[in-house]
Amino acid sequence: MKKLKLVSTVLMVAFLLLLSACGTSKTGGEKKTLRVVTDAAYAPFEYQDKGEVVGFDIDFVKAVIKEAGYGVKVEHVGWDPIFVEIEKKTADLAVSSITITDKRKQSYDFTVPYFLSKNEILVPKGSSIKSAKDLAGKRIAVQNGTTGQEAVEKLFGENNDKLKKFENNNLAILELKKGGVDAVVADNTVVETYIKNNPNDNFEFIEDDGAFEKEFYGLLLPKGSKLKADLDKAVNKVLENGTYEKLYEKWFKTKPDIKLLKDQQ
Repeated sequence: MKKLKLVSTVLMVAFLLLLSACGTSKTGGEKKTLRVVTDAAYAPFEYQDKGEVVGFDIDFVKAVIKEAGYGVKVEHVGWDPIFVEIEKKTADLAVSSITITDKRKQSYDFTVPYFLSKNEILVPKGSSIKSAKDLAGKRIAVQNGTTGQEAVEKLFGENNDKLKKFENNNLAILELKKGGVDAVVADNTVVETYIKNNPNDNFEFIEDDGAFEKEFYGLLLPKGSKLKADLDKAVNKVLENGTYEKLYEKWFKTKPDIKLLKDQQ
């Protein structure tokens, strides 16, 4: 009797497992969850709010990956580790306001562009710095490994002893608040958002289109990634179906130039 009961139980468990498998299976197999890495210290693009990684880039990448038919898991790992993870293929892609450059394209793949940016100069109000050329001889803070650093080094040399490099822009701006530097060079949206959110710091920004070129962000992928075709198609879909415009207006309170982004393709 006990033996018969055991056999019945085994058969019942097997039957339930079969039903469960049928209920979750999809034709052609279920697509995997993509691991996305970021440096969540770059508001309003990616930052931490009550332990959650949020921001324009985060909303955007989730919309793209959903459009492509994958699941998504976003993890904050820091700026330098982003590139290590992608190079070693321990992450599927990265989103972190990453500018597409020829140098980076030698080691990584990018999706089509999704954001236009440029560098600006953050200074205290009343500063004598009115353009990039006025940065000569001044103490300048940048985030290490960014196009802000590259722009300053292009202007004043890689061995400029006045250039201070920080792990993230938050630390660079803190150095400006402390008086340890005269200016910070960083992406325009980050600079302008900081000024808006911290009016008591009495900072202002300086534009210099002659010194700082237009830049375009892309999603960073391992070299030769098979995801590129799917994600390129999904980025374009998000740009075209109204989702991008809604996200852009939500975070920046203005309309994007989608045609300019499409023209870069």
